[in-house]
Amino acid sequence: MRSGAKRTPQRLEIFREVARRADHPDAETVFRGVRQRMPTLSLDTVYRTLWWLKGLGLIKMLGPQQERARFEANLRRHHHFICTRCGLTRDFHSEDLNRVKPPRAARGIGRAEVTQVEVKGICHQCAAT
Repeated sequence: MRSGAKRTPQRLEIFREVARRADHPDAETVFRGVRQRMPTLSLDTVYRTLWWLKGLGLIKMLGPQQERARFEANLRRHHHFICTRCGLTRDFHSEDLNRVKPPRAARGIGRAEVTQVEVKGICHQCAAT
């Protein structure tokens, strides 16, 4: 690994679990998925590994959704739709949003590098119920 850190089966499985999912899983969801394959895995290991992977730039963390941090392995430029009822989070691409410049107000805080949009609303499944 680039960082010199040891590549363990647990770390690889945790990364694979994040990478294979489209629902931007939180740590508990990753834990449940990997634990089916590795019954001795601890939730603490999952949390530490997710933060480690984030530090390596292999995954990103999405802002707290319903009090739980979510992670994803899609590092390409994209935006998110978040259902305000059930918390469903899905990627979408938009050239129009990619062209949005960071607002001037951000300059007073620091140097903005990219704008990523979170569209919040009601997903089709929640709207149908």
